[in-house]
Amino acid sequence: MKNDLAGRRAARDWTQADLAAALGVSRQTVISIERGRFDPSLPLAFLIAQTFDCAIEDIFTPD
Repeated sequence: MKNDLAGRRAARDWTQADLAAALGVSRQTVISIERGRFDPSLPLAFLIAQTFDCAIEDIFTPD
C-alpha cells in the first residue's frame, strides 16, 4: 500500500517522533509505514487519518 504520510507530516513540520507521540506508537512504526514496509491496522489507519483531518483514502492508496 502506498501512502503520503511523510509528505503530510513534513507539511506540518512534524518530526517522525512528533507523529509517533501523537499516534501513541513508536518512531520505528512511523518509519516503517512511511517507507511502505508496514501497513497499519485499520484502527491505526483511522487514527492517522483523524490526526491529519482527512479520510484514510486521502493518505493510503493501493499499489
